[in-house]
Amino acid sequence: MASSSPEALCATVPNYGSIKDSTPFIKNGASAIIAKTVVPEKQQAKENRGKALKQVLASFIANLGTINTGMAFGFSATVLPQLKQADSAIPINENQASWIASISSIGTPVGCIVSGYLMDAIGRRLTLIITEVPLIVGWLLIASAQNVIMIYIGRFLVGFGSGMVGAPARVYTCEVSQPHLRGTLGALASVGVSTGVLIQYIIGSVTSWNILAGVSALVPIISLLGMIIVPETPNYLLSQNRRERAESSLHKLRGSTYNVEEEIQKMIAFKEKNHVEPLKSSKEIIKALLSPSALKPFTILALYFFIYQWCGVNIVTFYAVEVFEATGASVDKNWLTISMGTVRLIFTVIGCIMCRKFGRRPLTFLSAVGCGTTMIIFSVYMYYLQWWKDNAIVPTQTWIPVACIFIFMIFCTLGYLIVPWVMIGEVYPTQVRGIVGGMTTCAAHLSVFSVVKTFPLLKKSLNDYGTFGLYGSMSIAGLVFFYLFLPETKGRTLQEIEDYFCGRTKTLKKVNTQTENA
Repeated sequence: MASSSPEALCATVPNYGSIKDSTPFIKNGASAIIAKTVVPEKQQAKENRGKALKQVLASFIANLGTINTGMAFGFSATVLPQLKQADSAIPINENQASWIASISSIGTPVGCIVSGYLMDAIGRRLTLIITEVPLIVGWLLIASAQNVIMIYIGRFLVGFGSGMVGAPARVYTCEVSQPHLRGTLGALASVGVSTGVLIQYIIGSVTSWNILAGVSALVPIISLLGMIIVPETPNYLLSQNRRERAESSLHKLRGSTYNVEEEIQKMIAFKEKNHVEPLKSSKEIIKALLSPSALKPFTILALYFFIYQWCGVNIVTFYAVEVFEATGASVDKNWLTISMGTVRLIFTVIGCIMCRKFGRRPLTFLSAVGCGTTMIIFSVYMYYLQWWKDNAIVPTQTWIPVACIFIFMIFCTLGYLIVPWVMIGEVYPTQVRGIVGGMTTCAAHLSVFSVVKTFPLLKKSLNDYGTFGLYGSMSIAGLVFFYLFLPETKGRTLQEIEDYFCGRTKTLKKVNTQTENA
């Protein structure tokens, strides 16, 4: 890994004298000359940046598939009320409804593991192409369903495909983008998820569930076509000892005027220093997965996902219409659901910008406090609402729970829905970035399944107020974990992050000015 000191940077740039070489000039009073010839480190970093547009376009195409994840999440919110109606073509009961909502989260972890293996075996790009196949089949199967079993199978396939797309989209984005863009572009997946949720809320409110599923199949088709035209990541190509293709990929991603050779040399130097070679045996893979550079960040992110899922975000997402109905608000529930989806999308974009500016830790703290507080206030209101209903009293101030849900979603979007997904592509070593990235998304979606599937049971045993109070308490308690263990990766190269988890460096707190991609 290249040093970020001024002396080291001077030594790597042609026609750039080192600070030590400049001493005679300084002694002769020619400091003005030095001021003109010595390029400040920050300016040096800016000059080494490639074309942002090329990186943005490649990342945008890679993250089109993540829209499906949001569509899988949002589908049940508008579809379940339709299927529960007396005149439904496929009538369902409460148990079947909970399976329709949650069964996609069973398929998702399986897809995560499969794509994790495929990413390291055949590459990030080809994995993203293969990912779209089960998504297309799943949506079309739901659209043509004649019974609830066909919906189950379709939802499982959609969840399987959504699980496959999660890790490779994020890893691809982080590997093709430079550090000054990585925080923002890494959050595109979260924008895609929020976009998918909103699409389902809007279309689902004006059309039938089977038409909604048919329209949803268009997204993976477009994503598949887009991935055909983008290059493989240079990191993966170098890990497979394909230097010429890695250089070609960098040219496509950085532009013709960018110093590709310098970045390639830094990547090769890191590869040789840390003996980064393709893992050929299962023993080597297991050893790499159990190394501190993989195991430490995996543990941190797995617990991060568990905490944020149990703050209740996907209960609000999966059961949006029903949650709004439970508040007793008189406003149209579909309108509230669409409005919430819009707010989620807007603040996801804002969160992407804030992630680049403020970093991972501050936004996580903001989400933990904001989500916990609003969910507890929501729980208190639901307690009084239950008491009013039991005593035949007309509820008052029904805007309070609605406001709590909207504010909760804003706080959740700014940190929880962005930070851990960005970090999946940042914190793992190159050799097993695919496999352990897939394992992380698997852990994330197992947490989704656990909270979505248990929601009806918790409601029955703890009532609405007890259930949402539990979610709020979980978020507040998670604040301690985040403060103690969550590292700040903003602005750091992938090599620097790997060195930190390996123990080669003690901290990531030092301000980084180097912007070359890892």
